[in-house]
Amino acid sequence: MAFGLIIIGDEILSGKRADQHFPKVVQLLGARGLQLGWAEYLGDDPARITATLRRTLASGDVVFSCGGIGATPDDHTRQCAAAALGVPLALHPQARDRIEERITDMAREAGITADLQAPDNLHRLKMGEFPVGAQIIPNPYNKIPGFSVRGAVGEAEAEAKSGAHHFVPGFPVMAWPMIEWVLDTHYSSLFHQSPRLERSVLVFGAMESTLTPLMESIEKQFLQVKVFSLPSVGNAQSRAFIELGVKGEPAQTAAAFACLQAELDRLGSEYRHT
Repeated sequence: MAFGLIIIGDEILSGKRADQHFPKVVQLLGARGLQLGWAEYLGDDPARITATLRRTLASGDVVFSCGGIGATPDDHTRQCAAAALGVPLALHPQARDRIEERITDMAREAGITADLQAPDNLHRLKMGEFPVGAQIIPNPYNKIPGFSVRGAVGEAEAEAKSGAHHFVPGFPVMAWPMIEWVLDTHYSSLFHQSPRLERSVLVFGAMESTLTPLMESIEKQFLQVKVFSLPSVGNAQSRAFIELGVKGEPAQTAAAFACLQAELDRLGSEYRHT
């Protein structure tokens, strides 16, 4: 089971708005000893959203989906989630209550009495139409909830595939506390279960092809460690370098890093610690 992220919206793909969800979700997971396994960006294309959700719902991963759960013509995520699951949309009773609370609050702030049967208020209830069987995600910003669903897996797969999809708005001020609530409410048992260590050095004047045999040797020797290299071409103010490092299980990572440094010393490489 991995943690995944889906970010939906034409405005992201067109560059009209810059995505803020990816770095924030990485931060929220990292603070809890978790890490993101994958991420995908999708436009407001119902067929593509449905196909993607059908695939990811069958994966068993824990997935956060940001965007497209409103009730305007360019919002398709609720409908696509239902289609991917093969179930209808239905007004969730708790979602209806929260939305009506929001309508009442807004009317009170404006000094008027809310008419819950007014056409625009009845339309707002569409934001609470979720796939049958969904659970709500509280929204502390304006009470309009998101929703969670589990993948449509058979009984034989249910034990192994325990993931779920959690759908939140595209607005960061709403989405981020909702994601935190999901993590802290449903996944606290997974926090800090796999201690990890990362160590690296900056290697100057070297080529990745020269360092590749060292990297391959370390990964063969330390099976719970991944080696990484991140080249920088440099500029007028800094020299080109390669950030060379290891990450993974702490004890093996420490041993692998010592091995890496020893081999760099043997090669006469110029490097410094990050």
